[in-house]
Amino acid sequence: MPQGANGDKPNVVLICTDHWSGLLTGSAGHPVVMTPTIDQLARAGTTYGNAYSACPSCIPARRSMFTGMSPRANGLRHYLEGAEFPQVPTLAQCFRDHGYQAFGVGKMHVSPQRNRVGFDDVLLDDQGRHQFNEIPDGAADDYELFLADQGFGGQEYAGGMAHNDWITRPWHLPEHCHPINWTAREMCRTIRRRDSSKPGFWYLSFCAPHPPVTPLQAYLELYRDAPLEEPATGDWSRDFDRLPYHIKKLSNPDLLAIVQAPKHALDLSRRAYYATLTHIDHQIRLVIGYLRENRLLDNTIVVFTSDHGHMVGEHGLWCMTPFYEMSAKIPLVIVPATGDERLKAGAIDGRLADFGDIMPTLLDLAGLPIPDHVDQLSLVGEQERSHLYGEHGEGTAAMRMIRSGRHKLIYYPVGNRRQLFDIVADPRECDDLAGEPAHGAVLAELEKLLVGELYGEDLGWLEGGELVGLPEVEYVPAPDRNLRNQRGLRFM
Repeated sequence: MPQGANGDKPNVVLICTDHWSGLLTGSAGHPVVMTPTIDQLARAGTTYGNAYSACPSCIPARRSMFTGMSPRANGLRHYLEGAEFPQVPTLAQCFRDHGYQAFGVGKMHVSPQRNRVGFDDVLLDDQGRHQFNEIPDGAADDYELFLADQGFGGQEYAGGMAHNDWITRPWHLPEHCHPINWTAREMCRTIRRRDSSKPGFWYLSFCAPHPPVTPLQAYLELYRDAPLEEPATGDWSRDFDRLPYHIKKLSNPDLLAIVQAPKHALDLSRRAYYATLTHIDHQIRLVIGYLRENRLLDNTIVVFTSDHGHMVGEHGLWCMTPFYEMSAKIPLVIVPATGDERLKAGAIDGRLADFGDIMPTLLDLAGLPIPDHVDQLSLVGEQERSHLYGEHGEGTAAMRMIRSGRHKLIYYPVGNRRQLFDIVADPRECDDLAGEPAHGAVLAELEKLLVGELYGEDLGWLEGGELVGLPEVEYVPAPDRNLRNQRGLRFM
């Protein structure tokens, strides 16, 4: 078992965000985003440069991370509120079973809402999801209780910003009340209250940069004059009428206010999103500093990741769940405890990695056994995938992915649509190669891999072992009365 400087089991801090693409850090080469903390962590540890969320939306992705199980194994491959959690030892429970304290702060997005999923306790910020509570009027989470104690009860969404849209304005309450600050502060407090005779497994889970997009004014100012890069737009994405059916639905031209906004509003939303990333990055520094000042940092494994990314205007899309790089690719940086030479400082590991690999990887790094139900891979050592399979949605909402070598196949069963990208030569996926004869052999190879991964109702897309998909469906615009799950004032 790895030993820290004082001979103890290593602590673990798992930092998870929501809606943060793996393309959007300084260490990943982004020309605008400022992420000095994450960049320094990357220099101190190993970055997995081909890490993906194999089911890129919050609930199924976190289900994979907490269980170490693929969507096929854990039974969920689409976003579903209220889904019963699998009855298996979770990541947190495995650490607890071997003498660890396990505490979480921030977003969990599990059901029931107060399910600890193996943690000793959780301080919860569930983004005002009252409608999913067992109590008709809802039960405040811990962040909302904090706001009430500060004299701002029920005002979390008083700024009027939407839960799933990208309109933006600066944060409307004092800085210390911002959920990013609350999450980092409560994690430091949780570490302060630790039992020093036991190692800690600490899950630091920021709701941001998931909307509402409400950065502090100070962080918005950092990007006021920053030159914005243009979002990628491929030949395949310029014509709305030619998009795959489900991508038309996800583009939400009739649902999202930001899609119909003028260019200066689109630019402001992207600046506000980048400002939120930097705000999180700076608050992570406080947690690292707290560990250092308490002489815990050298014997602590630090992980930075996200459950999935977001398109943020790339190819005209403002959504999660597609298998384009901006949505499905995630940041994954692991800094081992001092003295553990299995992960090298400043290394970039190019193997195909999945969000669900976090559980077996952390157990492996801590020298703990990996349960038999785990079907994802430890990223410690030489084991690698030949390809990565991704799946999200069912029926007409189904999207599937194969990433193998330098190429990626994205498949939409409606209309039997394929897209093929060379991720090495075209990392922003502007050139769809699926219709080019020169790439026919590559397309056929990836299709064969995809067919081998299909199960359940997906087998109905096959005839004679070949993909035939589902009939084409006409896209019919529909208005949105609920303003993308807009939250209101609460009275508590």
